[in-house]
Amino acid sequence: MDEHMMKIAIQEAKQAAEQGEVPIGALIAYDNEVIATAHNLRETTQSTLAHAELLAIQQANEKIGSWRLEDCTLYVTLEPCPMCAGAIVQSRIKRVVYGAYDPKAGCAGTLFNLLDDARFNHQVDVTAGVLEEECANLLKDFFKRLRERKKLHQKED
Repeated sequence: MDEHMMKIAIQEAKQAAEQGEVPIGALIAYDNEVIATAHNLRETTQSTLAHAELLAIQQANEKIGSWRLEDCTLYVTLEPCPMCAGAIVQSRIKRVVYGAYDPKAGCAGTLFNLLDDARFNHQVDVTAGVLEEECANLLKDFFKRLRERKKLHQKED
């Protein structure tokens, strides 16, 4: 089930890339049913808060009519950052499944683990590395193309 759900999140990430956004996709499932899907929209909206996880959380809140997502699982293609990890804890999500590790901002175990810190009033179960290579390659390919375009524009100037 985790791989199936991650494939849906990967499709969301691909939509982000098509829009010139960093290719990160997320979904929230309740009883193995997808209730929210989202991808990064930070460039499109020029909002710091438009991360895939936060947009999916907001959709799920609206769908179930509650800020508490206690029996939900969040699937995301990249390990959550500090902001998203905080929102995950605050929304009481039960479980997070992510694909690629984030050595620069990962707060689900790589740099810190805000999701299972006993000092908070809620801890989240984490499953890492689901379809990791496919998720990581989306990001690598996106940034490679971005660097190539930047070099091309520098040569034109």
